[in-house]
Amino acid sequence: MTQIGFYHLLNTPLEAALPRLLSKALGQGMRALVMAGTPERVKALDGVLWSFDQGSFLPHGTAKEGRPEDQPIYLTTDAENPNGASLLVLTDGVEHGSIGAFERCLDLFDGTDEQAVTAARARWRALKDAGHELTYWQQTEQGGWEKKG
Repeated sequence: MTQIGFYHLLNTPLEAALPRLLSKALGQGMRALVMAGTPERVKALDGVLWSFDQGSFLPHGTAKEGRPEDQPIYLTTDAENPNGASLLVLTDGVEHGSIGAFERCLDLFDGTDEQAVTAARARWRALKDAGHELTYWQQTEQGGWEKKG
């Protein structure tokens, strides 16, 4: 079963939290697929991953660049896995129909948006009922993560 972590964003937006989580995943030798809700969000996240840190960048690509198999991080709106990722990162409340094909999944949601929280709870229940191993992480005031429950 896929290990799924729900990441409750409280103090920083997705654009600040995502690069740190992806850096950690790459450091562990993982390839990542980041699924966003709209093409505009993919474009925005693409820009963030190029510019989040002046001293480095996260190697990534989108359909625009092509050659997804060469991308350690691939950004998309489609439920696919063209870069052979073992880590799936879900944003904007999207769902991937083949979540079980990934070793790990991070579901990042905006804890300041009641609709997003309600939708995350529904996803949690459905994934728990499907037998996945779930963990819940809440963002600290410093932007780090604290495992709850």
